[in-house]
Amino acid sequence: MAMQIHVDIVSAEGAIHSGSATMLYAPGEMGELGIAARHAPLITRLKPGDVRVEDEHGEMEHFYVSGGMLEVQPDVITVLADTAIRAENIDEAKALEAKRRAEDTLAGQTAEFEYAKAQAELAEAIAQLRAIEKLRKMRGS
Repeated sequence: MAMQIHVDIVSAEGAIHSGSATMLYAPGEMGELGIAARHAPLITRLKPGDVRVEDEHGEMEHFYVSGGMLEVQPDVITVLADTAIRAENIDEAKALEAKRRAEDTLAGQTAEFEYAKAQAELAEAIAQLRAIEKLRKMRGS
């Protein structure tokens, strides 16, 4: 039996997930992270993307985070997200509309601030759509 570690995923809205896992995969600023039990303590920033929690049966739970922090301690992994949503609860139509609006803003940029904001909104929308796509592939639909 694989060793387990406790995982908490929390956002400003409240706790999204709390339970045991054998692995956690997260979009770190410097690249994809894979964290297992007994991992060295770590704190890092997260970029928008798909956080995956693997249980003892090899089942994956997918979550979308808009960014935040990842903290690894000897007995617990904590994801402190700006926004966290279970992947199956992401509204695809809303994410596609946000992506379209951000692309339109980037095409007609008028100020540097608008450009940076549109880039961030575009990255978030694309990350949400990727989370939906990964969930579909996992389910085979």
